[in-house]
Amino acid sequence: MIYLDHAATTPVPGEVADTVRDTLVHQFGNPSSQYGIGREAKALVSRCRETVAQALGGQPGRLVFTSCGTESDNFAIRLAAWQGRHTGRHIITTAVEHSAVLEPCKQLEQEGCSVTYLKPDKNGNITAAQVAESLRADTVLVSVMLVNNETGCVFPLREISDVLKSAGSKALLHTDAVQGFLKVPFRADTLGADLISVSGHKIGAPKGVGALYLGARVNAEQAKKHALLAGGGQENGLRSGTEATAQLAGFAKAVELRCAALDEALAHMAAIKQYALEQLLAIDGVVRVGDGAAPHVLAVSLVGYPSANIVEDLSAQGICVSAGSACHRGKASHVYEAMNLPKKVQSGVLRVSFGPETQESDIDALAAALKRHRDTRFPML
Repeated sequence: MIYLDHAATTPVPGEVADTVRDTLVHQFGNPSSQYGIGREAKALVSRCRETVAQALGGQPGRLVFTSCGTESDNFAIRLAAWQGRHTGRHIITTAVEHSAVLEPCKQLEQEGCSVTYLKPDKNGNITAAQVAESLRADTVLVSVMLVNNETGCVFPLREISDVLKSAGSKALLHTDAVQGFLKVPFRADTLGADLISVSGHKIGAPKGVGALYLGARVNAEQAKKHALLAGGGQENGLRSGTEATAQLAGFAKAVELRCAALDEALAHMAAIKQYALEQLLAIDGVVRVGDGAAPHVLAVSLVGYPSANIVEDLSAQGICVSAGSACHRGKASHVYEAMNLPKKVQSGVLRVSFGPETQESDIDALAAALKRHRDTRFPML
């Protein structure tokens, strides 16, 4: 199998799987239990929190573990809207966010909030100036992703933070950093975001674990009144429920492995992306979609050829790519629609995404398969 869909999920390294199994078998205690094995589990959770927080460039005490990036996004958006409830009910986000951001924003609209959806330019980019133009006195949240999951475009979070500060806005800044964490350099203490969502399975951790980082402007004590889950008071009272120690251990191990060779991994993915760009654009009929700078995501289109057919054809040959976010499940991408791409370009979009283990030979196989598809299948009329 040739796996070129790392933006959807990533392979779990053997060391991570071993860590998860060891935790399940030997460190199965409930972290809330008072006897030895429970205290050991609690200490394990603390070490995991320190590892992930350090990689984020933040403080462990402000990191809340969740089950996934979607949960982190939902919690962040709801929390920001609740904290700013006395200021207003206006939210700014983008039309190209992951559905984990767009759907809770739509829910808040139904509950009386007003949401401004910023449109990208033809290359998929969003600017800080757009945020400045949309900012209002009653804006309580700005949610802009760090890296777009379908184009690889990196959005200017630091500049957006500066816009909010210059305007004296009380709005909290949230970023879905699921595709940015350990893929593009950033630190929680300098990025300028008040809420940062990340996910484990995008970096080699098992599915079912994520995190939300709360910056200094988030009132964590007040947030407990709007806890994600009420119950036993785990996660500093913000998300009750017995901690998923095995997933957390796997998350921390995946972070350790990525951080140990991060510069090399990023340089390798950037080189593979450039190689893929050269090889795929050499195919007659293939064009680039967007100009994303993230090293692990490349969007192209075999113009006029339905991407669903291409994905199926490649899959039969053991090559895994996608037609966009895995969460679309075959539906048209709102990202490419928002970019106002020509219909025939939209129809043939493929997202190719890379990991540290991706090789040039994988790209060669993809290019050859695309050529065969172009030569043997029919484009749409």
